Amino acid sequence: MALSTASVYPESPAQAFEYAARLGYDAVEVMVALDDLSQSTDQVAHLVDYHQVPVCAVHAPCLLITQRVWGTDPWEKLRRSARMARDLSADVVVVHPPFRWQRDYAAGFVEGVARLEEETGIAFAVENMYPWRATSKREVQVYVPGWDPSEEPYANTTVDLSHAATAQSDPVEMCKRLGERLRHVHLTDGSGSAKDEHLVPGRGAMPVGALLEHLANERFTGHIVAEVNTRKAGSREDRERDLAESLAFARLHFARTPPQ
Repeated sequence: MALSTASVYPESPAQAFEYAARLGYDAVEVMVALDDLSQSTDQVAHLVDYHQVPVCAVHAPCLLITQRVWGTDPWEKLRRSARMARDLSADVVVVHPPFRWQRDYAAGFVEGVARLEEETGIAFAVENMYPWRATSKREVQVYVPGWDPSEEPYANTTVDLSHAATAQSDPVEMCKRLGERLRHVHLTDGSGSAKDEHLVPGRGAMPVGALLEHLANERFTGHIVAEVNTRKAGSREDRERDLAESLAFARLHFARTPPQ
């Protein structure tokens, strides 16, 4: 069970490693963001050595707010993410599908990801996203080739339960469709609103426990990463309780169901 550096925002990635070590997380996923630390392989490597907590994955800078991190060439961002992952002994790069306005990038995305995997030996786990809902009746499709990775021939994918909630899709069924192509899970929750909430597991409407039990029964060997929003935590103690609760939830439910 790993912890995403995004889970401790607005604290820094350094604090994510500190929480992970203290609470007993097995690894950290580094979200490459606007801060200098998350963009620096050397600084992250120092945190790995200091806390003795490895990095399992690198999340490429493909969010709206990170469009200019590491330049504006989306393919170079992915190559650089792969180099960071390799240098940190991580085996996964998490990536979002292109935005509709990234036409050239989107046109060759599926094939380009496959080439990068062959060239680098790193799994590029394409994440499920969601339609943007301007109103309760109007949806805007902003991702190309689409927000559901089970509909494309990606070799490796990520399922995020908050994104599934926003898309109002069933994450267990998505995992079943993906089968062995599921490489990475962002463990979180959501109520099904138009907002990407990233709630602590168990505090929303998603079948988070059932999904973990399904993965355990399928002998899932990929990464399960807590990616929760703790921005509203009133103190570091409150944030730590949320992170501890996420870890406890995962350990409780990621267990095989006894045969009937």
